Amino acid sequence: MKMDAFDWVMLITLATVWGGSFLFNAILVAELPVITIVAIRVTVAALALWGFVRVTGRKIPTSPKVWGALLILGVLNNAIPFSLIVQGQTQITSGLASILNATTPLFTILVAGFFLTDERFSVLRVLGVIVGFSGVILMVGPEALGGLGADFWAQLCALGAALSYGFASVFGRRFRELKVDPVMVATGQVTMSSLVLWPIALWIDGPQDILGLSIKAAASMFGLAVLCTSFAYILYFRILERAGATNISLVTFLVPISAIILGVLVLGESIFIKEIIGMTLIGLGLAIIDGRLFQRLRD
Repeated sequence: MKMDAFDWVMLITLATVWGGSFLFNAILVAELPVITIVAIRVTVAALALWGFVRVTGRKIPTSPKVWGALLILGVLNNAIPFSLIVQGQTQITSGLASILNATTPLFTILVAGFFLTDERFSVLRVLGVIVGFSGVILMVGPEALGGLGADFWAQLCALGAALSYGFASVFGRRFRELKVDPVMVATGQVTMSSLVLWPIALWIDGPQDILGLSIKAAASMFGLAVLCTSFAYILYFRILERAGATNISLVTFLVPISAIILGVLVLGESIFIKEIIGMTLIGLGLAIIDGRLFQRLRD
């Protein structure tokens, strides 16, 4: 499945919006525990999306099969990765978290190759995965494998989120066959994930003083829920429907650019040379996977 100019515009817009989510997470972890942040994020996003559904008169699915699939998608695409990313950002910078999240296309290639008939393995895709993973190993650092310290587990959380996103991208393809509106897919998944997360948040984190949040944290939560979740997932499922699982996963390589810029400008974070080289290797891996650049060079 290929992308046209309009798909690329949507993809770049989505990457810019999602880059801000790492900044908002970094602000929120100073005032709220991990699961509570994610539960509030998906709940506010669900409320905003249900309002959009009502205003636009969208058809609401009634099939138990569809809602069961939305429950699985909500866990794979929201509950697991959101929680792992926020947990990781308690130890690592927003820039590094976004770079590790850029491995999503690599995991998606592996998952899609096994499960999707129109996104099978090829020599270029396997080579791209190898090059991309070499970039990940460079960023994490061989020394982390020896010490297994706090940073290593935080980095592993970010990689676990990328793996979950890979499964979600492949699983999300079924909603095209079920003829479910992309807006309803976005609405349904955050609704179901909020139902899953709140009992866990109350059990692990306990009741929180949400009304006592600072203005900065409250604004971050609004941006995280409405911009980085509600609006972003409308774009996400539209691109997924038009261009496929592998192409939508390319957004995670573009996300670090905005995430790093925001982290440096707003939070005063640093970016190291090994992370830049690692990100370059991931980009080269993605170019190999995409294949079009090499086709033009051959031509």
